[in-house]
Amino acid sequence: MQARIVIDLSLKHHRMQLPREVIVGNGTMKQVAEICSRLGFSESTLIIAGSKTFDIAGKTVKELLENKGFEVNTFLVESATVKDVDAVEEKIRILKPQVVLGVGGGTKIDVAKLSSAHQGVPFISVPTTASHDGIASPLSSVKGFEKPYSVMAQAPLAIIADTSVILKAPRRLAISGCGDVIAKLTAVKDWKLAHEEKGEYYGSYAASLALMSARLVIQNADLIKSGDEEGLRVLLEALISCGVSMSIAGSSRPCSGSEHLFSHAFDMLKVNQALHGEQCGVGTIMMAYLHRANWKRVKDTLRKLGAPTTAEELGVEEDDVLRALEVATAMRPERYTILSKSRLKREAFERLARATEVV
Repeated sequence: MQARIVIDLSLKHHRMQLPREVIVGNGTMKQVAEICSRLGFSESTLIIAGSKTFDIAGKTVKELLENKGFEVNTFLVESATVKDVDAVEEKIRILKPQVVLGVGGGTKIDVAKLSSAHQGVPFISVPTTASHDGIASPLSSVKGFEKPYSVMAQAPLAIIADTSVILKAPRRLAISGCGDVIAKLTAVKDWKLAHEEKGEYYGSYAASLALMSARLVIQNADLIKSGDEEGLRVLLEALISCGVSMSIAGSSRPCSGSEHLFSHAFDMLKVNQALHGEQCGVGTIMMAYLHRANWKRVKDTLRKLGAPTTAEELGVEEDDVLRALEVATAMRPERYTILSKSRLKREAFERLARATEVV
């Protein structure tokens, strides 16, 4: 049912899994039953949500589907761990729903996405926040695996982003989403570097889509900062485009590079409670410097949005930033980035952090 394109590059097969429906706007949640029916589902659904997101949106989705004759079951999760995924998979095996709907922020959607992929059931994304590109990507970030970064799951068959719901989320979440989008500036540079120096596959279209999304957020920073619906739509469209770019690339490459390794390192070190996009934004400042790109523009945009640009604003110590840079360098050796090329040591990391005024 999902749009799939298979191409052959240098005799390596490459599958693109793309959404069939993307609905963004005020009141779009009301179309959930219609969209399910249009996609060929008419009987049973399973909603994955958290206790808060069920009250915010899941309850409404359930009622809308039941009013159209769907059998609707719900399963609430409060985290995104392997245990949560296993529990949802067991629920899917028992209930055998036609489609799984993930209603909530990143953790709920990641669990729904991965568990449904493992069980071969289509998935629909119904985000309640705009905090990162996971609302549209084919990857999931789940704790409990050997590595802290994302794993391949499946792209959502449809994305229903209701701005009237997402506007009610804390502003900090949307600003985090901006940081995640702006991070594509260095992620694409890392991808191209890997292509040029290691012969890794590089998809120009996927890269261009990710870069366009980052530039769109930078150009519309004032509009997004205002907190109105028009700015939120720009951010949502950028996040969705980033998710699609990963589906086209067949990996997270166009959207996740050295700046994401920096963020994952913070997660491993467990030194603070900053959001994913906030950490990626600070990482992008430093990685842009290493790439000899316009890191000042990145920093100025993040400041304009009200996002963290320093260790203090992230809520960490200067030494935590340096440790995170060291961990990031060794975290994923198979993913070649500017950190791989630079091979910096502690003193060089300190110079980097001070030159960009992160510390």
